[in-house]
Amino acid sequence: MCGIVGAVSTRNIVPILIEGLKRLEYRGYDSCGVAVHQNGQLRRARSTARVSELQLNVESDGVASGTGIAHTRWATHGAPAVHNAHPHFSHGPGSDANTATSGRIALVHNGIIENHDELRFDLKNKGYVFDSQTDTEVIAHLVDHLYDGDLLDAVQRATLQLRGAYAIAVFCKDEPNRVIGAREGSPLVLGVGEGGAEHFLASDAMALAGVTDQIIYLEEGDVVDIQLGKVWISSRTPEGRVYGATAATAAQAFKPVQREVRIVHAHTGAAELGPYRHFMQKEIFEQPRAIADTLDAVESVTPELFGDGAYRVFKDIDSVLILACGTSYYSGSTAKYWLESIAKIPVSVEIASEYRYRDSVPNPRQLVVTITQSGETADTLAALKHARSMGMNHTLTICNVATSAMVRECELAYITRAGVEIGVASTKAFSTQLVGLFLLTLSLAQVRGHLTEAQELAHLKALRHLPVAVQAVLALEPQVMAWAEEFARKENALFLGRGLHYPIALEGALKLKEISYIHAEAYPAGELKHGPLALVTSEMPVVTIAPNDALLEKLKSNLQEVRARGGELFVFADSDSRIESSEGVKVIRMPEHYGALSPILHVIPLQLLAYHTACARGTDVDKPRNLAKSVTVE
Repeated sequence: MCGIVGAVSTRNIVPILIEGLKRLEYRGYDSCGVAVHQNGQLRRARSTARVSELQLNVESDGVASGTGIAHTRWATHGAPAVHNAHPHFSHGPGSDANTATSGRIALVHNGIIENHDELRFDLKNKGYVFDSQTDTEVIAHLVDHLYDGDLLDAVQRATLQLRGAYAIAVFCKDEPNRVIGAREGSPLVLGVGEGGAEHFLASDAMALAGVTDQIIYLEEGDVVDIQLGKVWISSRTPEGRVYGATAATAAQAFKPVQREVRIVHAHTGAAELGPYRHFMQKEIFEQPRAIADTLDAVESVTPELFGDGAYRVFKDIDSVLILACGTSYYSGSTAKYWLESIAKIPVSVEIASEYRYRDSVPNPRQLVVTITQSGETADTLAALKHARSMGMNHTLTICNVATSAMVRECELAYITRAGVEIGVASTKAFSTQLVGLFLLTLSLAQVRGHLTEAQELAHLKALRHLPVAVQAVLALEPQVMAWAEEFARKENALFLGRGLHYPIALEGALKLKEISYIHAEAYPAGELKHGPLALVTSEMPVVTIAPNDALLEKLKSNLQEVRARGGELFVFADSDSRIESSEGVKVIRMPEHYGALSPILHVIPLQLLAYHTACARGTDVDKPRNLAKSVTVE
């Protein structure tokens, strides 16, 4: 979602700030801005266009400085408009909110401040002028109100009054060459420049690619003070973590801490489009390589694939709880079928954003599995912390970012190697998640005595053949493109699947609605006659996943139900499923049946269908409206 870049240096850092924003564009945004300390004043440029437009404005206005912050915003509080765009300036009593250089405090913020209304009411009574509808502007005014010559002290005291999630970067007109950052619930990293002479802040290490590879991952409650040649990190004490704590000074609520400097080589080349029309198309076609890379170090099935101590954990558990959101939730739903049929272990799959807000029965012997592409998904992190607070300490994550908060928070981890995923609609991250979850299934089956040596060898052989099998499915693209021309004229679609392909139908429907804006729903095919069949007409395309498995004959009966009501069927069928094209029935034949791993193959044409339908409708494929890549707020 929102992106932050900040810097303190002896050189002009505006080009670095702008380039950092460009590297964060993949996260999704609807406005952007930059603010600097220039000639003793705060200067700012903001735009509801793309970062490239902001760059032109900054260059034409001569904005340049060694101290500054920049931001891409995905709207939560307040519409996507320039006056709601970050950075925000403070406007104390008697100030003019409409002057571009007015104000004493400049601030950018990721996250949501839950008590912004009460803080706004109090600050308005103190004479502060509000220029936006955002919760962020409240923080800028609060810091200004608490400022007494030391920006670090003001930010520390301000954070004690904030309830919610935030990552912020702040600087003050009265203190050049100084930026303060703070985080609670949203990611923020510190970049150490060459020789320690300059320092950077960012919400994602990728924003600093090419600038520095020395990264410090700030932890919950950290506040960082960056100056020329100096970095100072403090963190909340237990007393300071209590909302509303009445520490006489900020020094009582914070203590100095040391954080590890890591060498992180961000993938600068991953953002190159190459010969593809969109990043989503590129990432669809990168799946054979992503799957091969994810399997690269797998020579045998062993619990140690998931970290030291995994065997002990796997022996101790009696069930699995999967927590995830969006596409990751559907990968977890697929894994439920694998885990229960192959590993013979009970599985619950929960939407992370719902799990912590309901009463549930904790089980200390349950393995809590989180699934997240970014490792920073706020709802999933919060659900994990909720589970741990109830004594469920056996935790494992399937994640694509080894340095993410989720990996640091979990006892065990399997890192997928999909590489950076730019398109908002997930493709290669999803397929590699499924690979990781299948390996988890085999490892648990082995520990529980449900995997013979012959079965292990057969499954490993199938996994190693997956990249070739996926490549064969990608060759179906021209046939899918023909279907997409028809779908582009529709406004509704149904997706059907049975068994472990039902979650794949859900994922296919999600992809279509995400990027083409066609309303799409997915159902278990057996549920048609329990309601959805009422929607079926000649104007309602029905996409069906038809693998040659034990449920095929049942599925054929469901297809007849659709045809009898005049519905038009679009069937992805295995080559030996004996489903033929006819009037009202269009069939694309998959190259081969792939047994338990069939969902990984069948999701590929659904991705292609969504992609080419969106292209035919002329939508913004990589940055669909209202959506963000990394959902770091609730």
